[in-house]
Amino acid sequence: MITITRVYSDTNGESNFEDFEVPLKNNGDIGFLSEDEPVKSIVFREVSPSYDYDFHNAPDRQYIVLLEGGVEIETSLGEKRTFPTGSILLVEDTTGKGHKTKNIKPKLRKSIFIKL
Repeated sequence: MITITRVYSDTNGESNFEDFEVPLKNNGDIGFLSEDEPVKSIVFREVSPSYDYDFHNAPDRQYIVLLEGGVEIETSLGEKRTFPTGSILLVEDTTGKGHKTKNIKPKLRKSIFIKL
């Protein structure tokens, strides 16, 4: 299983966190794989060490994979979670009040956006 944290908007427009697991199937010598999931595109991203972005909505429904550096996300309800390098997020709050995002440490952060 791989655990992913979802950031989504509820019916009141508030952003929330929800963890879910993606099952993996044993594929022998090549390891454990999930089922295929169709995607639209992939975007590679770097943000400056001082990155601290106020409330915003996700531009698209997308996975974010943190390659280098960690991030703190705050929901519109004030809940904060920290995600280190290697974390996977599914951001779906394309409407509503959005979320805040900032680097955990003042260093360059690299990530991949996989648009669904």
